[in-house]
Amino acid sequence: MLEGIHIKPIKRLVDERGFFCEVMRRDWNSLFEETDADVIAQINHSFSYPNVIRAWHRHLRGQVDYFLVLGGSIKLCAYDQQTQELTEIISSSTELQVVRVPGHYWHGFKALGTEPTILVYYTTKLYDNADPDEERRAWNDPTLIPQSINSNKTDPRVGKSWDWNNVPHR
Repeated sequence: MLEGIHIKPIKRLVDERGFFCEVMRRDWNSLFEETDADVIAQINHSFSYPNVIRAWHRHLRGQVDYFLVLGGSIKLCAYDQQTQELTEIISSSTELQVVRVPGHYWHGFKALGTEPTILVYYTTKLYDNADPDEERRAWNDPTLIPQSINSNKTDPRVGKSWDWNNVPHR
């Protein structure tokens, strides 16, 4: 995985009433970096219909994003433009996890499956409509060509323009 990306599995406490789980704790040292800047400032809720692609963007002022899928599934990708390495993570509501993505990586997601995706994401910076901390590129930008995917240089998708709709066969 790209440096700074962390995944924290979420434990569900199940009983006859349903379940309870903690979805964010400051003392999760395996998730948070040891900096004062890695503190939650805003929480957002996103709803995406099946097969919607929300990509690519990055943050220029040190923002970190934490993604938690509460309904459906996503393919979450982060791309390091310097090394041309891409990290691909499948995240779903059936196996809850929080995924930390440093904002300087190009990142985005595709809603997978046949049901809408419900995503909650936490950010370390407040969004400013007047001066957004974002740089964008098209979801199908042909210049985004990974030279490794999840540290694998032999993945058949390596060396080709990233195709969100290409189904990996492992």
